[in-house]
Amino acid sequence: MPKVIGLTGGIASGKSTVSELLSAHGFKIVDADIASRQAVEKGTKGLERVKESFGEQAIDENGEMNRAYVGEVVFNQPEKRLELNEIVHPIVREIMEKEKAQYLSEGYHVIMDIPLLFENNLQDTVDEVWLVYTSESIQIDRLMERNNISMEEAKARVYSQISIDKKRRMADHEIDNRDTKLELKQNLENLLLEEGYIAVSYTHLTLPTNREV
Repeated sequence: MPKVIGLTGGIASGKSTVSELLSAHGFKIVDADIASRQAVEKGTKGLERVKESFGEQAIDENGEMNRAYVGEVVFNQPEKRLELNEIVHPIVREIMEKEKAQYLSEGYHVIMDIPLLFENNLQDTVDEVWLVYTSESIQIDRLMERNNISMEEAKARVYSQISIDKKRRMADHEIDNRDTKLELKQNLENLLLEEGYIAVSYTHLTLPTNREV
């Protein structure tokens, strides 16, 4: 039977890299960030509702969502963040559920790539949760380098989420990303081998076996 796996992590933990590696192994990825963008694309009902709630300034000159403006509003007005979530989240869920159902019907294991899986209490919507783990200090260093921000800003973003160590205790499996990308790839493949998603060939190459035949 195909499985639905929730993939999550902390900010700058390397989840996107793991998602790419899993895709290369034949898993189908349903990405919450992509669905969130689709939910408010130009011409959608979602964007129209954002306009109704946030005003004309929420739409830029190209008819798309003015993310800078909306982002500033929700940052300064927590009640508007809740309002935005009430608009976007149901649409995102609908998009992701449709995509998941399609892949499952084709016999694929599905990765639900959800950054805030635990924060939104979505762990019960998947068969198991895989966490991309790294230390908070590495998260902060990576975030400073990636986004060119100060240590204080990086810490604020990291601490705005459930701590990576708490998520570690809540997850079913952990993919360690405290070292190099090569080490990460090996750690992931070890998990896939242990769980029976891939097998070792006679030439010691990993072969994807996750599509039901």
